[in-house]
Amino acid sequence: MTNQSLESVVRANHELFMRTADRLARPLEELGLTHATAQALWAIDPDEPAPSMKVLAGRLFCNAPNLSFVINQLVDRGLVERGADPADRRARVAVLTERGRDVRERVVRLTLDQSPFAGCEPDELDRLAEILRQVLDRAD
Repeated sequence: MTNQSLESVVRANHELFMRTADRLARPLEELGLTHATAQALWAIDPDEPAPSMKVLAGRLFCNAPNLSFVINQLVDRGLVERGADPADRRARVAVLTERGRDVRERVVRLTLDQSPFAGCEPDELDRLAEILRQVLDRAD
């Protein structure tokens, strides 16, 4: 890949991210969320065991103080509760409340609806997902 090709891909990736963020700003505000709190909600999968704060910080690529700030906002809004990790009682986990599950579902649906990818054909999405998985695998 030439530098020009790489620059084009990085620029397009950034623009897609910014367009999605711009499209979501108002709906998230109406839900009382910021981009950071919405991302944190999304990162807490209700179909998986509640993530520890350490795991959640890793998913969100943030440090512990930033995560505490975001989780405090979600706790204050009644969307998340802190609980003890059943595997390690010293560690804390983030647990979605029932309201948190509902709001998370709305965030996911809004994000998917507002994404520039929403207009892609299924086969395009499959190819793109495969390329992105390969890039992410190499990034680790």
